[in-house]
Amino acid sequence: MLKDLILKNRSYRRFDESKKISKEEMLDLIDLARLSPSAANRQPLKYYLSSTRETNEKIFSTLAWAGYLKDWKGPVKGERPTAYIIILGDRNITENYGIDPGIVAQSILLGATEKGLGGCMFGSVARDSLRKLLNISSQYEILYALALGYPVEKIQIENIDENGDIKYWRDNNQVHHVPKRSISELIIS
Repeated sequence: MLKDLILKNRSYRRFDESKKISKEEMLDLIDLARLSPSAANRQPLKYYLSSTRETNEKIFSTLAWAGYLKDWKGPVKGERPTAYIIILGDRNITENYGIDPGIVAQSILLGATEKGLGGCMFGSVARDSLRKLLNISSQYEILYALALGYPVEKIQIENIDENGDIKYWRDNNQVHHVPKRSISELIIS
């Protein structure tokens, strides 16, 4: 059921680094992106795939992990992602990617969830550094990074408290709590 996939599709930031993701699994996820809707059917997105330790370490170094967790600098070795997908916009096709990156990111992450994987979408990327480290042509705009792996953390959805605080947090057992607004707060008519 779709709702079950959405409930399992959280922003995971800690993974079992001993469990690798195959190139075939990554290609399955890109196929979901390929088949997703695209504004004006331009299909301007391209993908940089990484599942090697060396390239993963380069990508890891360019990402900002969990802004609300001020004392946490990201997953330690052994809990880092085992694969990344960098979503790129092909400037030779268009420079306006519209909503396509969000659509394909959600398709990829839901597909990953269906496979028992978890992921996290990053907009906070040191793009110039990443471009240099991966030798990505200026033809491609770096839009987002998706970190993937087999999750080892528990994430619990909470109702927003009476103070209206939306910041996620971790308890003493390292359970990651994510406050969500109520449906009644979202509907305006």
